[in-house]
Amino acid sequence: MRPTRRTILASVALAAPALRTAARGATVVVIGAGAAGLAAAAALRAAGQNVTLVEARDRIGGRAFTDRALGPDCPFDAGAQYIHWAERNPWAPIARDAGARFAREDGWARSLSIDGRPATEAETSSRRAGFAALDALLAPKGSDTSLAEAARVGGPNAEQAAAGLSRLSLGEDPERVSAMDYDRLWSGTDLWVDGYGDLVARHFADLPVSLGCPVLAIDWSGRTVRVETGRGTLEAAAVIVTVPVGVLKAGAIRFAPRLPDAAEAALAGLRMGAYTKIGLRLDPAKVDPAALGDAVSATKVGPTLYFEMGPFGRALAVANLGGDLARDLCGAGEPAAVALASERLGAIFGAEVRGAILAGRLAGWWTDPYARGSYSIVGPGHAEARDRLRNPVGGRVFFAGEALAGGGAMTVGGATLDGARAARAVLKALGA
Repeated sequence: MRPTRRTILASVALAAPALRTAARGATVVVIGAGAAGLAAAAALRAAGQNVTLVEARDRIGGRAFTDRALGPDCPFDAGAQYIHWAERNPWAPIARDAGARFAREDGWARSLSIDGRPATEAETSSRRAGFAALDALLAPKGSDTSLAEAARVGGPNAEQAAAGLSRLSLGEDPERVSAMDYDRLWSGTDLWVDGYGDLVARHFADLPVSLGCPVLAIDWSGRTVRVETGRGTLEAAAVIVTVPVGVLKAGAIRFAPRLPDAAEAALAGLRMGAYTKIGLRLDPAKVDPAALGDAVSATKVGPTLYFEMGPFGRALAVANLGGDLARDLCGAGEPAAVALASERLGAIFGAEVRGAILAGRLAGWWTDPYARGSYSIVGPGHAEARDRLRNPVGGRVFFAGEALAGGGAMTVGGATLDGARAARAVLKALGA
């Protein structure tokens, strides 16, 4: 099935080799050590190709990150947490071989709160009915319309369900999401894995990478590509750019010459969602969050929050939200986000639970300068944007990542497959 309401819902320090030494003799530069960049560099290395992998952050994994800010005993995945379409996702066998833990889930939140009060049985039933009919309504029927427009024919319940699905699965408001692109997303089993970020980091732990090395500019005007970084300039026969779409659209990397019109048009059809998480550490002596069950808090004037209660038996509540109201909350900062999540949690479960909150953490990808959003979204009327961005620029600059992964978009698995795809394309272009 497509992204469910869950999709609605430790840093590994690698010694960064000296950039001058790492670059010596390198013929391919891979920019970004998220899943796509790691997979691309690993594939090139396995093929015997000289490769330099650079990463702006002080860690690898990108938006697959297991956050330990709430304490070593309370990690939570600040970004990706599901191995989607597990039947074909390369991370499913990797996780199983690594002995990873998976969570079981029943598919629905146990509690629904509307404007701070428990939902009535009728309200709960109407929401479930809206979701039940949604899949058929969202299938595109000719033109590449938005999820909001596609759901409108189903009436208010369907429109409400589409908004919930879009914000709490894709991280974007439904008016800005292509129904055609959504319909293309791969279906399958979703595995909620404990520590997805850690899994990615461990799997690629032996891959040489220069950390703390942001790329500032890419000059592809000559016979070789010059990559200007914060620690010097690299020359390469080819470059694979795997930074998120949000970083590219913000102009954080300058291209000289500017990108061709076709690439610019593809980028114009893409944007970043704002899927956001707020982790709350709870006092286990005061409350057992797993016993309370997951909960949804909806209001007329604020964001809808989905609370995962006690994931993997930890004394945690993790709030999930998305869309413009999530963007506003990220902009307001961590104290405001933690205060809102705490207030909503207390409204659902009472003052005793709110009094058990010990600390909070905002995973705000929207304001992260190296992400500028959670994952890629195709706008209505731009259903071909992902495919078009795959076209190499000048035969030397290649793009890769979850945004280009077709039916695997918005996932770590898709990014991994697309990184390997880009590596094959580079090897072919170099005649290797």
